Amino acid sequence: MAGRHQAQGFSRGDRVAEQIRRDLVDLLRQVKDPRVAHLLPLVTITDIELTPDYAHAKVFYTSLAGEERAGEVAKGLAHAAGFLRRELGRRLHIHHIPELHFVFDASVERGTKLSQLIDAAVESDQKDKLAGE
Repeated sequence: MAGRHQAQGFSRGDRVAEQIRRDLVDLLRQVKDPRVAHLLPLVTITDIELTPDYAHAKVFYTSLAGEERAGEVAKGLAHAAGFLRRELGRRLHIHHIPELHFVFDASVERGTKLSQLIDAAVESDQKDKLAGE
């Protein structure tokens, strides 16, 4: 049966990683520590990379807090990691709850910047065409 799931691209590790992502999204809303609680609603979990033994999970995130507060967000997530891991332990039915390693995911920002550059190039091209007519 495991072979069938892997052939479809949904291994047990994929399912566990997705469950961790969903649970972390919910748990970030429950952090009450006033030092970090105001920042965590601005965080979006984009992906989870789980080691095969489930010992470690890279938690990729983006933040709407802006680049100037990126360090503060990273510290807040690191500070909340113990609480988040403990709560994951109560929700997940696996033998080992992974250590959480938060990694900023800059791909969303890069994508936005590229989109803006493309829009500007298209607009400039259209202006050039109109000026040439």
